Amino acid sequence: MPLFTDQCGRSVSIDHAPQRIVSVVPSQTELLFDLGLNERVVGITKFCVHPAEWFRTKIRVGGTKTISSEIVHQLQPDLIIANKEENEKEQVEELATRYPVWVSDVNNLDDALGMIVAIADITSTNDMAKDIIQAIRIGFDTLTNEPVLLQQSACYLIWKEPFITIGGDTFINNMLQYCGLKNAFGHLYRYPEISITQIQDTTPQLLLLSSEPYPFREKHISEFQQLLPNAKIVLADGEMFSWYGSRLLIAPGYFANLRQRIADL
Repeated sequence: MPLFTDQCGRSVSIDHAPQRIVSVVPSQTELLFDLGLNERVVGITKFCVHPAEWFRTKIRVGGTKTISSEIVHQLQPDLIIANKEENEKEQVEELATRYPVWVSDVNNLDDALGMIVAIADITSTNDMAKDIIQAIRIGFDTLTNEPVLLQQSACYLIWKEPFITIGGDTFINNMLQYCGLKNAFGHLYRYPEISITQIQDTTPQLLLLSSEPYPFREKHISEFQQLLPNAKIVLADGEMFSWYGSRLLIAPGYFANLRQRIADL
């Protein structure tokens, strides 16, 4: 039986091209769609909002951290695609006792491209993946080759009350680097809780308010501006910074526009 090694180093036995796939990771669900696997994906989560047609029609197995084992059992998948960070370890381990579960671990662009290659290999969609990867590489190469005028220190917030930012070992941090920005809290790890005083003491030149998981909106800009009068404050599309599947096809264009928005402030 063929063995596939996932990004956590686990060996996963899969003896045929999967025909009943459950994805419990939104960004990887979108990738499966772009790999042309419409008929083979049978279950997604309530947070898998892209593509919209799947969100409307596919069976939902709960949230990324609240997977319904009962619904999964009803679907009888021959492959579950999960993620080390987005899913609960205990739930993944329990499902892995009954089904092949391939787990990704994505902390930078290279990890993301490796994930795409691996999933394409498992699902026999290598040709589709090759085109996607080539387009992603071209986009990020173009972004990297453009003059970087910023190199500003930035605090990226993903939550409010408590304030939560991103450390230097995250995928979002890697995307900030491609934007030409320096993470003001890059010396910390994963998703640390910080105080407004810590933000003020760090004096970031830029404050990025993510659209997810906390839905920061325009109204929050004025609130933070009073606390950080010398900082530029910008709303950021969280999907562009944290979705590591085929959304990376359009992320470089968004980052280039974001650079310009910041420069114009």
